[in-house]
Amino acid sequence: MFKLLSKESNIFSIPVYIGFLLLIVIIFNILNFNTYEAIIAGITFLGIALGYFCFHSIALTYQTHLPLFLYTFFVFGLYPGHMDIGVAVSLLTNSFLLLLLTSTNEDIRKKSYVLVGAIVALNFIFLPTTWPMAVFVIIHVVATSERISLNIFRFLLGLVLIAFSYFSVMFFMNFTTWNIEYFPFGKMRLMKSYNDLIPLIPIVLMLIYAIYDHFRNYNKKSPINRYKYTFLLVFSVAQLMTIILYMNKSYEYLLLLAFPSTIIISRMLRFLPKYWMQEVSLWLIIFSLIGFKAGSYFQLF
Repeated sequence: MFKLLSKESNIFSIPVYIGFLLLIVIIFNILNFNTYEAIIAGITFLGIALGYFCFHSIALTYQTHLPLFLYTFFVFGLYPGHMDIGVAVSLLTNSFLLLLLTSTNEDIRKKSYVLVGAIVALNFIFLPTTWPMAVFVIIHVVATSERISLNIFRFLLGLVLIAFSYFSVMFFMNFTTWNIEYFPFGKMRLMKSYNDLIPLIPIVLMLIYAIYDHFRNYNKKSPINRYKYTFLLVFSVAQLMTIILYMNKSYEYLLLLAFPSTIIISRMLRFLPKYWMQEVSLWLIIFSLIGFKAGSYFQLF
C-alpha cells in the first residue's frame, strides 16, 4: 500500500480526496442535521479542504498521494461530528494563514500582514484559546522580515481594525459585559486523564522520532527545507499550546494538528530505510486512528 501511495499525485487527486472529505462530513452530521450544525460543518469542510492546497504551498511532501491520504485519514479519525464553531473557524483561518505565510511570492507575504492580523483577530474572537497563534505570527515576522518594525505594525493594524469593528458592533447591540475567557489563561482546562488518547500513542512516538531524525540529519537538508520545517514546527507548537492548556475532553481540538502532523509523518515514512518499516508504520497509523475513533465513539477507554 505504501508503494501505491508513493506515486506522484496529479491534478485530479485533490478533488477526489475533497470528495471523500465531503462524504465524511455528511455521514457524521446526517443524524443531527439542523441549520446551525450545517453551518459549522460547512466551515469545517472549507477549512480542512483548503488544507489540501496548503501541501502544495509548503512543498515538503514531494507531491505524492501519501500526505493526501494520511490527511484524509487523520480527519476521519479525529473528526467527532459535533464541532464547536470556534474550532471550525480556527481550522478555516489556519488554512488561510498557511497559504499566506508560506507563499513563494515574497511581495505577497510582505503585503499580507494586515490581512494576517485581521485573520488572527477574527480567530481569537471565535476561539479565544487560540491566542498562541498571535505569538507564532510575531515570531515568524521577527525571524523572516527585513523590516521587522513595519511588518509588526501592519500585523497589529489588522488586529486593531477587527477589534475596533467587533467592539463597535457589540456596543451597538448593547453587549457591554466582558467574558473572562477572552483573557489569556482566563479559563484553562488542563486534562486530568489521558486514557482516551491511548490509541494515539504510536502516532505520538512517530512524531517524536520524525523530529529527532530531522535534527539528526539537519546538515543534510537544503536551506529552504530547513526554513519550511522550522516554520511548521513553530506552527505546531502554537497549536499544541492551545491543545494542552484548553482541550480537556474537547477532542476536536486535535484537528488543529492534523495538517502539520501529516507533513511530519509523511516525510518520516519516506526516509525510513526499509520498505517493511514504511508499510508497518503506515498500517499502524491507520489502526491507531481507527482505534481512537472507535474508542471515542463507543467510549471504550
